[in-house]
Formats: sequence, C-alpha cells, structure tokens
Amino acid sequence: MMLLLVAAVIVVLLLGAVVYAAIWRKRPQQLKTLYYQQKWSELQKLLHDKTRWPEAILSADKLLETALKKRHVQGRTVGERLVKAQHLFTDNDSVWFGHKLRNRIDADPKTKLKETEVKQALLGIRRALKDVGALPNGKSTDSK
Repeated sequence: MMLLLVAAVIVVLLLGAVVYAAIWRKRPQQLKTLYYQQKWSELQKLLHDKTRWPEAILSADKLLETALKKRHVQGRTVGERLVKAQHLFTDNDSVWFGHKLRNRIDADPKTKLKETEVKQALLGIRRALKDVGALPNGKSTDSK
C-alpha cells in the first residue's frame, strides 16, 4: 500500500513538472518595447548636457541589464549576461565598448568623456537593445 502511495505521488509530481514546462515554454518572449522606448527617450535627454553624459551611459547599461534579465539571460553581473547573450548581438564589440565605458565611469566618476566614445557606446547599447527585442528595429527610435 505504501509503495502504491509513493508511486502515485511521483506520478503527480512528474505530471506537474510536465504541465509547468509546457506553460513556461509558451510564455511571451517579447519585451514591452514601449517601456524601453520611453526609458531610451529619457536617457537621450541627458545628452544635451555634457555633465550628464556619464549618467546617460550608466542608464543605458542598466536598461540593457534589465532587458537581459527579462529575457532570462543567466549571470550574476552584466558582464556575465553579456557573455551568455553574445549570440544575440549583431555587433558584440560595440556592446562591450559601451559596457566597458560604463565600468570606467563607475570606477572614476570624474572620467572625461569624448563625444565620439559616448556616441559609440550608446549606439552599441541601443543596437543590443534592438537585438534582444527591447527596442523595435525600425528607425522611429533612432537619434541622429
């Protein structure tokens, strides 16, 4: 009798796991692009003032981290998540340039930034956000 009860519990647990896996697979994979578009728009407003460029880079990297977490990319740090997600990126080097610039700013908040490196970093991060589905691939969110 006890063996029958144990077998029944195991069957119920297995069925539960199968149902859970089926539901998990069918969950929506798309990110809410409107949220990311709004955050990116707010971030772009920081670029009008050179003193706020570091804040823009930090915000962009944080936004990418949020998107990677929502896409269930594993890792304890942004760097680990970038490694795991590199197959998703069309320009992996640009993404890493942006992340490394963010790390440089974090290490020394008084880092002098050049306009070209800020542009390159933000373009790389924006491309990564598009690659993971956080921003649409259309030109509507692009800035000149």
